[in-house]
Amino acid sequence: MAQQRMKEILLIIIGSLLFAVGINYFAIPYRLSEGGVIGVTVITYYLFEWSPGVVNLMINAVLLAIGYKFFDKKTMIYTVIGIVFSSLFLFLTEDVGHQLNGDTLLAALFSGVFVGLGLGLMFRAGGTSGGSAILARLANQYLGWSLGKGVLVIDIIVIAGSVFIIGQEKAMYTLVAVFLGSKVIDYVIEGLNSRTAVTIISEHSEEIRQFIVSNMSRGVTILEGRGGYSQNQKEVLYIVINQPELVQLKQTVSSVDKNAFVVVHEVRDVLGSSFSVN
Repeated sequence: MAQQRMKEILLIIIGSLLFAVGINYFAIPYRLSEGGVIGVTVITYYLFEWSPGVVNLMINAVLLAIGYKFFDKKTMIYTVIGIVFSSLFLFLTEDVGHQLNGDTLLAALFSGVFVGLGLGLMFRAGGTSGGSAILARLANQYLGWSLGKGVLVIDIIVIAGSVFIIGQEKAMYTLVAVFLGSKVIDYVIEGLNSRTAVTIISEHSEEIRQFIVSNMSRGVTILEGRGGYSQNQKEVLYIVINQPELVQLKQTVSSVDKNAFVVVHEVRDVLGSSFSVN
């Protein structure tokens, strides 16, 4: 348990460093902004040259004092660690960035990647970055918004307000960075171990099952189903495979039963040895 906790705290610290690099090395030198609380800290830096690290710590301390009751003890501790280290790294890496070749789009892309990686690691470890996460929980409690909607609305408000400071063009680049960052967060949290899941309904399910087990060396789950119209009992096959194996499976199913009903959908992550595929 202690080893797991240390691993989670280390992820938060690494995530905080990546987050700070994304802001100070890529966003600020190109006068880009961000969503949420960090966007406010960046704007105050442009206006008053206040340290992003200090402002980030102050704003998050106030928000944490308001929204602490919405977090359990572990999340609260990890959130404090995330806020402290992200603010520390923002302070230590201040003014380290410079424009590399004047390519603002490239800076926006790398800003999104680094910020997304940083926040994703923090979320995966069980903590939060404070800021927007706290405000989103407040919106969920008092306005009934989902957490995703709360974060999105807060980010849009901050970026829209930054237009008057950084201009319309830089605000649009910021939207690119925020969008890319959100996608990177999803991949870090949900994993890169993507697979393809296939659901098969066929009158020849046993023949298809034998092919999957014998020729593809994959396990398959047999579910009991019933036709909604015919009320007939049917076997439903469910299998998780690699993307390259999908063509082989579809060809086999088609050759065995041209009337088979096949549903293919992406699986972002696979856990458990029973579902492990190479």
